[in-house]
Amino acid sequence: MRTAIIGGGAAGFFAAIALKEICPSVRVTIYERSKKCLAKVEISGGGRCNCTNSFAEVGDLKSVYPRGHKLMKRLFNVFDHEDAYAWFERHGVPLTTQDDQCVFPVSQDSHSITLTLQNEARRLGVEVRTLHELTGLTPPAEEKGAYTLEFLGRPSETAEVVILTAGGQPRADGLLDVLSRLGLPIQSPHPSLFTFTIAHKSLTDLMGVVVEGASVALAGTKFRAQGPLLITHWGMSGPAILKLSSHAALHLADADYRSDLLVNWTGDGTPESVLADLLTLAGTHPQRQVTSVRLAGLQSRLWDYLVARSGISLERRWAEVGKKGLNKLVNTLTADVYPIAGRYPHREEFVTAGGVALSAVNPNTLEAKALPGLYFAGELLDIDAVTGGFNLQAAWTTGFVAGQAAAHHFA
Repeated sequence: MRTAIIGGGAAGFFAAIALKEICPSVRVTIYERSKKCLAKVEISGGGRCNCTNSFAEVGDLKSVYPRGHKLMKRLFNVFDHEDAYAWFERHGVPLTTQDDQCVFPVSQDSHSITLTLQNEARRLGVEVRTLHELTGLTPPAEEKGAYTLEFLGRPSETAEVVILTAGGQPRADGLLDVLSRLGLPIQSPHPSLFTFTIAHKSLTDLMGVVVEGASVALAGTKFRAQGPLLITHWGMSGPAILKLSSHAALHLADADYRSDLLVNWTGDGTPESVLADLLTLAGTHPQRQVTSVRLAGLQSRLWDYLVARSGISLERRWAEVGKKGLNKLVNTLTADVYPIAGRYPHREEFVTAGGVALSAVNPNTLEAKALPGLYFAGELLDIDAVTGGFNLQAAWTTGFVAGQAAAHHFA
């Protein structure tokens, strides 16, 4: 009895471990196309591994899973973030929850996670083969038969059960084409979690400036997000931008990554409330220069830039600004517009929207409806999330469910 797991990432290792814990006699082999397993886990969270989230500030899963939230809600009844937290601590990895609800190993080192997964898989007898790229998959000719797996430059192999955990596929060719030929519906893949290129030198000259509670939106849409915003040498980044790009991934792809970005530098301040704050500043400091007294939360370099962007001289005193100038400043602070010139392929862009359509799998087992013995887990499914540990949690959850369901295949 053999199980082949295609993909040596978070979901693949978790599926292998879950399966072997139930069926220790089943031969389980992980096939990884690259030289190294768990590479994305190692670099997640800047090498510290943001392995999950407390979900304490998540009222609706749709807010963190733009695609797949309904399935994740169902699967959380089997294995959720609390189960993942307990699993790692039970296996010798103490965890800590930050103020932003992101969960990391106490060691602040991703190797605490990767070594634990590798050691547990080894202890259970899971075999790992690297440099094995799947190029073909043939279903069994009879009900109790085995799948035939073809690998690039390698001999073909067989397995009664196959769990596909190969991660996000950046293009519709390759593995997604293999699956499409099997009749599985595929959602076109597109990048998610990317930063914005903005060709505006006066803005990018402010690189390094952070606004902790900015609000961003795409003009003419309902896509919006809030959180820290970072000005970079190419445009804008930070959690607010990454969250917006995640929710608007498909829309931006259709628009060739061109859109108008609306920025409210004050966060959730309304034009009325911001005007009231400015009038208070003007009334309290009428003879002070506008640049010497600024709204709380805005760094001086950014404040000077926004004042100048509003057409107000940097030498002008508050008493000299006038109603028209205040209104322009309010508009700049709450509805600043920047044309997005494209997405910037930075290193955090390693999440993909799209993949195997969720309609193709049993929502309780993640087994292909039309192909018994074929299971899916991880980002290969049309599930993706915003930053904050949610993507890895999806890997733990789907890997666990697929692994346990595959084990029952041998019962």
